[in-house]
Amino acid sequence: MNAKKEAVSILDGFKAFLMRGNVIDLAVAVVIGAAFTSIVNSVVKGIINPLVGAIGTKNLDHYSYCLKDPCKPGTDGSAEGGVQILWGSVAGAALNFVITAAVVYFLMVLPMSKYLARQEARKQARTGKSEPEPIPVTELEVLQDIRDLLVSQRTGTVDGVVKQQRPAGPDVR
Repeated sequence: MNAKKEAVSILDGFKAFLMRGNVIDLAVAVVIGAAFTSIVNSVVKGIINPLVGAIGTKNLDHYSYCLKDPCKPGTDGSAEGGVQILWGSVAGAALNFVITAAVVYFLMVLPMSKYLARQEARKQARTGKSEPEPIPVTELEVLQDIRDLLVSQRTGTVDGVVKQQRPAGPDVR
């Protein structure tokens, strides 16, 4: 009977975990991200890479540097002797990352943030409420507050009321 209650409570806990909003949001984000990956890859392969290829080459994987001779390329692309640094593949991966990040930012993040800002402005215009701007505090005001606090600690006053007279100088206990 006790084992059955534990199994039920574990299943209830698991159900509560799955039904929390952030878990479902994360699952949706993973699915949407997986679907969006094909769109981003298509834009990168179909538009960006040919533009980059017009300037240079589309495939940087063949660029390398030989640290120790003789570096003879094998049939599978690896070196058959010597020490070969494949800097082209690293540069290609870095370039692919930058291009993909730019596509995601300019096609998804930037338009979505502008859309959300417009929605928030419309909402505030409908309700007539605008958040007041915070009053900037100058450095002089902060220093005056610090001075007032130090004086109140030294004299034992709070808001001008003397509570206990303390001598000036370091505390000796």
